[in-house]
Amino acid sequence: MFQTKHFLALSFLLSSITLSKAIDLSKATIVYNASDEPLVAQMANIMADDIERVSGLRPKVSTHKGKGENIILATSKKSSRHKDLHGKWERYAIDTQKNTLFITGSDARGLAYGVLHVSEQIGVSPWYWWADVPIKKNLERVCNYEENFVSNVPSVKYRGIFINDEDWGLKTWASNNFEKELGDIGPKTYDKVCELILRLHGNMLAPAMHTCTGAFYSHPESQVMADKWGIMITTSHCEPLLFNNAAPSEWNKERDGEWNYETNRETILGKLENRIRETAQYDNIYTMGMRGLHDEAMKGSTNPADRARTLEKVFAEQRAILSKYKGTKANGIKQIFVPYKETLDIYDAGLRVPDDITLVWPDDNYGYMKRVSNDAEQKRQGGSGVYYHLSYLGTPHDNLWIATTAPMLMYEELKKAYSAGANRYWLLNVGDIKPMEIETQMFFDMAFNFDAFSYDNANLYQAQWLSQIFGHEHLEQFQYMLDQHYRLAWDRKPEFMGYEIQWDTRQNERLLDSDFSFQTGTAQKRLFDYENLSFAYKQLEQQIDEEYRPALFEMLGYALLSAHQMNRKFLYAQANHETGELSYAQQARDAYNQIEALRQRYNSQLNGKWNDMISEIPPGFVSQYQRMPDLVTEPTDKYRLPKEQLHPEFENKVDLCTLAETAEKSKHFRLLKGIGTDWIALQMGQPLDSEAAESFDIMLNSDLISPQSDSVSICLSVLPMWPVATDKSNRLAISIDGCQPVVCENKFIEWSYEWKLQVLENRKEFVVRLPLDKSKTQHKLTLSIVDPGQIVQKITYTCCP
Repeated sequence: MFQTKHFLALSFLLSSITLSKAIDLSKATIVYNASDEPLVAQMANIMADDIERVSGLRPKVSTHKGKGENIILATSKKSSRHKDLHGKWERYAIDTQKNTLFITGSDARGLAYGVLHVSEQIGVSPWYWWADVPIKKNLERVCNYEENFVSNVPSVKYRGIFINDEDWGLKTWASNNFEKELGDIGPKTYDKVCELILRLHGNMLAPAMHTCTGAFYSHPESQVMADKWGIMITTSHCEPLLFNNAAPSEWNKERDGEWNYETNRETILGKLENRIRETAQYDNIYTMGMRGLHDEAMKGSTNPADRARTLEKVFAEQRAILSKYKGTKANGIKQIFVPYKETLDIYDAGLRVPDDITLVWPDDNYGYMKRVSNDAEQKRQGGSGVYYHLSYLGTPHDNLWIATTAPMLMYEELKKAYSAGANRYWLLNVGDIKPMEIETQMFFDMAFNFDAFSYDNANLYQAQWLSQIFGHEHLEQFQYMLDQHYRLAWDRKPEFMGYEIQWDTRQNERLLDSDFSFQTGTAQKRLFDYENLSFAYKQLEQQIDEEYRPALFEMLGYALLSAHQMNRKFLYAQANHETGELSYAQQARDAYNQIEALRQRYNSQLNGKWNDMISEIPPGFVSQYQRMPDLVTEPTDKYRLPKEQLHPEFENKVDLCTLAETAEKSKHFRLLKGIGTDWIALQMGQPLDSEAAESFDIMLNSDLISPQSDSVSICLSVLPMWPVATDKSNRLAISIDGCQPVVCENKFIEWSYEWKLQVLENRKEFVVRLPLDKSKTQHKLTLSIVDPGQIVQKITYTCCP
């Protein structure tokens, strides 16, 4: 478990203890050099703001030292201290000597992180505005301040968020509430967004880009706001050279023609050249290549090899534009290529990406990395990065409402990428930012100091972080609630409880009943677990100070309570379908109304500060989960789930918790807590360890196997992972009593029906029948590594005659 209040910061710092004297921050003069980077002056005023927020007293900000105590802010090129920092990336040093606190940055952002580190130490959360975390007035925190250390280089060089699918959240909130004079997401909103990113130790932003929102550059002051906070602008996979072709103001088909490089090259290049001419003075990161309009596939030939040759021409012309207006060679300009969706097929067809361009590997939109760099790719000059989703709009189902990516899954998958060299660029799709604050914080903390996380503590992080805000005495309550929330969503996300498959056949797009059963009790158990979770939250809410309750509800309560009601709505509707009982129909209607009541509470608290941030339960473009399911007055099987979606589990289960001692002795097998159907799973080696070769024995309960049985059927449930490389697969082997192993391989085609079910169910199940050695009274099941990194989450079995 994390042991200190600021474990990430403190574990990240190399302490250098010196004789020093604490100072009173509220009485000190904050001093900066007027000729230093512009961000330094900005941070001097931010430091004064934060000290005033805590103490009620605002220190003086000046370019000259005061007579008493001073806080000296400077980059290393303007300071005589810590010259060893000069030329390093985003590092800082803090020294307290002779009534002076020195904060020195290796560069402007390094200096900013040093200042904001002090802000956090005295009690200003990065989420003081975005999640309304209270700032306690406390003179003691500022009147006796002393620190001495030097920070390390951030684990990942470029770290940021992508605001996406903003139609029902950030867009409606900004247009109708926060920035209604503009009626759009504009500079006022981006001012707050960029402050948050910097406070989270980030350095880049991919702005909102849906058609409903004005293009980022249609409001020129937005770029100025980003620059004011030292935040670089990057863009999504479908916005080449900062150009948003989804915005009508940027690209109009009637005016500009088809977005097709092969037939409309001059118009497209003219648009890209104008954008770079307008923005060349800013420090940005450029998306290279080309897709179709918005999230569509590239126009022209559908042959991946032909598309690869076209993209290579696009690269060359884009790089010429960059070099022309940036005034330097292309290989010295920050560029990325994101092999997302169909562009991964193009990449695999032999696309030649210039060596200095960073490859940014995407997940599958649901938290599983589709690819990481192989040995050759790890040697590329541009390195690699990650594009990871907390939120997604698309098939098989939108995931726009509540963040339910398990912390351990996020760590395990990002560790896979990081271990393969993905330390150049990490971009997180956060939807509307809210209500995904907790998960966003964890992502940034991993990006800033990945080594502070491990398999042992990743699942503990979020509870520890929340307890720092709301009280350490609530740590166990937070851990219980988060474990239950993520575990229940692991089996079925709240958005997926309607069991429809979006953008599919008319039959599959219907709302259906679940595979949780009122006959076997799994439906009642799910309702009972959610009821306990809601009770635990409401109990905690009454235990904390009233001023902290809005923040708790925004970051945790809304998600937990809403997920409970979404499950009530669908499960009681299912009970109504199975029985025709009107009492179940009323329970379902009540749940629907409770969802709306929670939304109203979210939008109305704090005098409507966040009104229209959740303008409706995000419907996406075709989803139905937000609707009220049909109710009946007599039993019907009209909504029954197709048989192929029912799970083939058996009555006897291996308790993975009992394998702890065996796993401890294993070289490659590890039990992971905080992942899987039963919230514990068995990892079969590290994904990139090509030398991992080991077997793991599990003794089956002899009382459950009849002496007359000659075989046993086993259902093996694994995580729906992707192969780490094109020459790898998802295989493991299983055997009993030393018989010939059976190799199980999860080989799927993306967008296929089988793949869609794996996404929605968060599992792949293998059913195998294995012969028993009847001469044995104890039977041993053996799992063997074939492709390292597979994760087994459940094993059930039954005897066969």
